[in-house]
Amino acid sequence: MRIALAQISAGPEPVDNLDLVASWTARAADAGADLVLFPEATMKAFGQSLRGVAQPLDGPWARGVGAIADRHHLVVAAGMFTPGGPDPDTGRERVRNTLLVTGSGLTVGYDKIHLFDAFGFAESRTVAPGRAPVLVRVPTRSGGVVPVGLSICYDVRFPTLFTALASAGALVQLVGASWQDGPGKAEQWELLCRARALDSGSWVVGCGQAVPAGATPGESATAPTGAGGSVVVAPMGGVVARLGTGEDLLLADIDPELAVSTRRTLPVLANRVDPLPAVRVVG
Repeated sequence: MRIALAQISAGPEPVDNLDLVASWTARAADAGADLVLFPEATMKAFGQSLRGVAQPLDGPWARGVGAIADRHHLVVAAGMFTPGGPDPDTGRERVRNTLLVTGSGLTVGYDKIHLFDAFGFAESRTVAPGRAPVLVRVPTRSGGVVPVGLSICYDVRFPTLFTALASAGALVQLVGASWQDGPGKAEQWELLCRARALDSGSWVVGCGQAVPAGATPGESATAPTGAGGSVVVAPMGGVVARLGTGEDLLLADIDPELAVSTRRTLPVLANRVDPLPAVRVVG
């Protein structure tokens, strides 16, 4: 399975960002990719109001991404915003932070479960949480099908999501991200992707937004607008490929069977005790 990671810097206009998806998908298709992963918030960058941006999975933006995927005969995964309903406390309309997977007969959305209320940012003010993990079976050009788990950004800090997806059969796990930059944050991102690969015996493919133009990599940002560092991690935790901080396309050939053999050698999924017994407190 050949995966492309399109490390872009999205802008404020969904129509313009759809053009970005079209041009970068064409590049990925020319390189023979089966799937191209775009970052979280590809539809509209963070750092500005999300009011009025949400569209359903059968709306014009998602349909546009699907048409691009079908035109190039591959699968596209890209971050968008879908309707989230009113906040039960304030009545304010919220969105859901969704990873759209479309093309080759697929139209699937995963809604981010773990909301980024950290480092001075409160995603839950405008975003409703998702309710369920999602695994999608992605066809390849060779005629195979690869089970792929879906996650978004802050989810990568929570290993139980990745072990649940692996237990359901995922051999590859996608992480679409728009990581908030700051001192040590790029190192945390790569460390977490590597840890989740080891936790789950999976390939972990993490694609982030590039550092925005005019920003200095590594400096604190007030919103999760991107830190770059897209990465492909093998099931034993080794980094196969990574990008820097700017816009770029990364290609990686992934052997799903390596996840199968890794789980035989290091059977953490089979050996885990879940749920753990109650904690015994002493003293």
